[in-house]
Amino acid sequence: MTGWHAPDDLVTRYADGSLPETDAWSLEKHLESCGPCAARVSHAARAGAAGVVLAEVRDAVLHAVREPAPTTARTSDPAPTRLPAPARAVGGRLTRIVWAAGPALRGAWAGAVVLVAVGAVALAYGGGAAGARPLLLAVAPVVPVAGVALSYGRHADPLHEIVATSPSGGLRLLLMRTAAVLAVSLPLLTVAGLLLPPSGPHLPAAPAAATWLLPGLALTLASLVLSGYVGCRTATAVVGGGWLLALAAPVLTASVLTATGSGLTARLVQQLSLYFTGASPQAGWAAAAALCALLLAARRSAYDRLETM
Repeated sequence: MTGWHAPDDLVTRYADGSLPETDAWSLEKHLESCGPCAARVSHAARAGAAGVVLAEVRDAVLHAVREPAPTTARTSDPAPTRLPAPARAVGGRLTRIVWAAGPALRGAWAGAVVLVAVGAVALAYGGGAAGARPLLLAVAPVVPVAGVALSYGRHADPLHEIVATSPSGGLRLLLMRTAAVLAVSLPLLTVAGLLLPPSGPHLPAAPAAATWLLPGLALTLASLVLSGYVGCRTATAVVGGGWLLALAAPVLTASVLTATGSGLTARLVQQLSLYFTGASPQAGWAAAAALCALLLAARRSAYDRLETM
C-alpha cells in the first residue's frame, strides 16, 4: 500500500521470529519495494539474538574472500585458462535459465513429446494409418497444458516452496516454465504435423499442420489463469479435459457416426476443421489468448504464493 510503513512492533516480532507465517509473508512482500522498512528490519535483526551469528558469518565470508586461496602449482606451470568475463556471464545466465525452466527441460516430459511426434509419423508411414494427422491435431493443443502441470508445483520441484517465494518466483517463474514447455512442444509437434501425409482419399482434408498453434496457446494461457484460483494441477486437468471432451463428445454422439474406424476419423476431421479452419475460429482463439494474457497481468499478485502451502 502506498505510503504505508510497518509498525515497530511488527518489525520487532518479525526479527525475533514470533510473527505468524502469513503476516511474515505479507511483510516480506512489502520489504521488496520499501527501502526504509527493509533497513529497519535489518537493523532489528542485527540488534537481536541473531545479530551475533550474522556478524560471525559476515566475518567468515570476508575472511574467505580476502585471503588468497592456497595453491600447490609450481611457478613453471602455465597459468590456468580463464574465459573472458562476458563469456562467463553468458554461461552463468544460460545455466540459471535452464535450471529455472524446470522439468520441462530437465525431466522426462521433453522425451515424451518427442515420442508423441515420432509415434505419429511412424503410425502414418509404418502403420499406414490415414488418420494420424487428425489424431495429432486433436492431442497437440493439450500437450503444452500437460507440460505446465508437470513443470510447476511441489510435485515437480523439490525446492518449489523456496523458489516460488523468492523475488523471482510467482507469476514470473510460472511464465518461465510455460515458455520452456512451449519452446519444446510447439516446434516438435508442428514439424511432425508437416511430415504427416494428408488424409486418405475417402476422408475429408484435415486442417493444416500449424492451425493448432493458436488454440494450444489459448488453452495454455487459460490454464494459467485458472491456476490462480484452483492451483496448477487442477486447472490444467480442467482445461485439458474440457478440450478433449469438447472434441470427443460431438464425434461420439453425431448421427453420422458409423461403426468403422474411417467414420470416426472422418467425423474427427470435420470437428477439427470446425474448431481450427478459417479466419473466424482462429480470430476467436487469438481473442481468447489476448484476454487470458490480460487476466494474468491483472491478477499477477495471486501467483506470489501459488502452491506453497
